[in-house]
Amino acid sequence: MASAETSGSGDIARTLDLLWGSGPQPSRGPKPGLTLDRIVDAAVEVADAEGLAAVTMRRVATEIGTGTMSLYRYLPGKAELLDLMLDKVQRPVDGGVEAVGGWRAALETLAYESLAQYRRHPWLTDINQSRPVLGPGAMEGLEKVLGAIRPMGLPDRELVSVVMMISGHVLGVARTQLYQQEAERKSGMTDAEFWQAQVPVLDRAIATGRYPIMAALSEDAFSTDFDHFGFGLQRILDGLEHYVAQRDGGEERIRPIQR
Repeated sequence: MASAETSGSGDIARTLDLLWGSGPQPSRGPKPGLTLDRIVDAAVEVADAEGLAAVTMRRVATEIGTGTMSLYRYLPGKAELLDLMLDKVQRPVDGGVEAVGGWRAALETLAYESLAQYRRHPWLTDINQSRPVLGPGAMEGLEKVLGAIRPMGLPDRELVSVVMMISGHVLGVARTQLYQQEAERKSGMTDAEFWQAQVPVLDRAIATGRYPIMAALSEDAFSTDFDHFGFGLQRILDGLEHYVAQRDGGEERIRPIQR
């Protein structure tokens, strides 16, 4: 799926200056009360309410009550603004991932916090973050997570892979949930109504005997009440727990499949 936006697509050096506060200050008389933080906050509010496509320099300026050109005194454009928005919302919340309770509890907290973050900021699922520009927010988050899971005793590159594993699971579920909500909104049909509309045709297909495994499934096999997110997360953590125990026990590690 092609993403509408890609992190790190602007002037990397300028973005880093803005994120870390090492760049030049606005020149030519910035408007009193206008700050970079206020610009970023306004952009996040627009994205939360209307989606990322609604975020333009003109729209953000209107929300703040200033001219569009005033924003360009603070940052080059939307590409750099996007990276600042990402770092803003990725800053860890108070009482988040901690080492207390062990690495498994830390990863579980990370997963549920990340899912809540996607629900607060649905536009995050539309961004290709394969090459993020790391600012204070992202660095603080990684510092806390890696510190909490270091007792796993894994090599550094494997610790990073663990974080990627959890993040991938969360993103996949979050994107599916948001797509379901979008489909319901656009179609005007609830999820139950959508599947009920297919029942007559599917019943006839099952009656042909061509799908014996599908026919034998329990009635609740596709129940929407099942916690797919929690089930998948716990199985990932089970696998990691087994892997860590295997390393601690000195057993021979499972060799990866060569592709």
